[in-house]
Amino acid sequence: MHKPPVAAGRPLPSEAVQPEIIAAVDLGSNSFHMIVGELRHGQLAILDRIRETVRLAEGLSDSGDISPEPRQRALDCLSRFGERLRDMNADNVRAAGTSTIRRAREDTTFLAEAEAALGHPIEIISGIEEARLIYNGVVHSMPPTDGLRLVMDIGGGSTELILGKGANPTALESTHMGCVSMTERFFPGGKISRSCFAKARLAAQLELRPVKAFFRSAEGVQVIGTSGTIRSTEAVARALGISEAGLTLGDIEQLIEKVLEFDSVNDIALDGLSDDRAQVWPGGLSILAELLHVLKIDKLMVSDGALREGLLYDLLGRLRHEDARERTVRSMEARYHVDEQQARRVARTAADLFEQCKKEWGFSSRLAGKVLDWAARLHEIGLDISHDGYQRHGAYIAEYADMPGFPRAEQRFVAALIGGQRHRIAKSCVGTLPESWQEDGLRLLILLRLAVLLNRSRKEIEHPRVSIHVADETISLGFDAAWLADNPLTLADLEREQEYLGLIGYRLVVEQE
Repeated sequence: MHKPPVAAGRPLPSEAVQPEIIAAVDLGSNSFHMIVGELRHGQLAILDRIRETVRLAEGLSDSGDISPEPRQRALDCLSRFGERLRDMNADNVRAAGTSTIRRAREDTTFLAEAEAALGHPIEIISGIEEARLIYNGVVHSMPPTDGLRLVMDIGGGSTELILGKGANPTALESTHMGCVSMTERFFPGGKISRSCFAKARLAAQLELRPVKAFFRSAEGVQVIGTSGTIRSTEAVARALGISEAGLTLGDIEQLIEKVLEFDSVNDIALDGLSDDRAQVWPGGLSILAELLHVLKIDKLMVSDGALREGLLYDLLGRLRHEDARERTVRSMEARYHVDEQQARRVARTAADLFEQCKKEWGFSSRLAGKVLDWAARLHEIGLDISHDGYQRHGAYIAEYADMPGFPRAEQRFVAALIGGQRHRIAKSCVGTLPESWQEDGLRLLILLRLAVLLNRSRKEIEHPRVSIHVADETISLGFDAAWLADNPLTLADLEREQEYLGLIGYRLVVEQE
């Protein structure tokens, strides 16, 4: 067949810009999920969804070790996910570990092996961050509304509750109960009995007692459930003719009676329920029943959107410069009464130094410049507690505060820079970071320290640009000689900094130009 000629100036198909593929991976306690999307004309089109049951929570010991069988299931699953991502040429991938990985011992090799199998870094997110992302996934999967929403998600190792208005969450909670952990604890050996359900439901009531006042349903609140337990429960209720759509407490009570007809989780056979889900369904049903009971929910609607969709749309927001981390930093500046003009001065100086030396010091990650900027803008949050040792107070806040959008490792990164901004430097201050970040972390800390030092006057002073040249552990700073002569306190601070850097193996040279 005849093909029309290619118009002049138009790229050939092989030269056309390739579509941008982005993906999110949710490492849950019961199942691992992956969702892959493509950006088309600024809109996100979903290309693929994959779910595999790994039941990682089953293998977690009290000491935080993951037993060999579930560990291998998880690594095999991530290898398959990684292969699919490579085949689809995914440009940007965000992977997050939730409850079980949060509770696993950090000194095990599991996370490193998991990242190698997937081929991408894995963030460990807090329960509150998980709740925020779940709400984000629900919001993007349902028609928009300006009213109140109560979202609940029963995972394998935790249950998240989120109250929000429109697109914004206003209250977030992560409780320590999930379908896997509750089934293991109250249905030992998979045995089913009325007393097992009673004990599991009482435990769920006790877990909800401290938070029920925040989330108890009021008139006009849209209540939405999501993820495996709730979606499977609605599917079974529909298949059995108990409910056409959504769930009530009466529906759940009927389903519990159905489950009590079986002696063991291995015997459960109901339309709409997979064999994998049946293994952990009694614990999930117990939690769901008490959510509806304790929170006085008349009707629960079900959404397809969950953590994985929230991760994907959060990643999309970052690509569109709508980063939740940026909103969090602005919020913390206001909350801890940061002197914004001083913070901006330090951040500008730090960014200037970073740009001059990023090639020589090999700062290839896009995260490096962002972390330096966030730490510079938050470096004085500890002053809201006390001037004495304010860097330690600031580091504590940055590490342990709820910071929506920030995975645990990134919070520690920001905290490490804030904590090491003045006085002697302990190399251990970056020791809690992933090994691959530690050298960059120490060098970013040096840049932050210099930026803070050069702005100690807290004034918008006119001075020539400071030049910086680096070569491994040698840092050369160039100043206008006349300006340095007029600022003897800065010179004294630089001489003291030479001593501090010398103690960690770095050499600071001050040159007058």
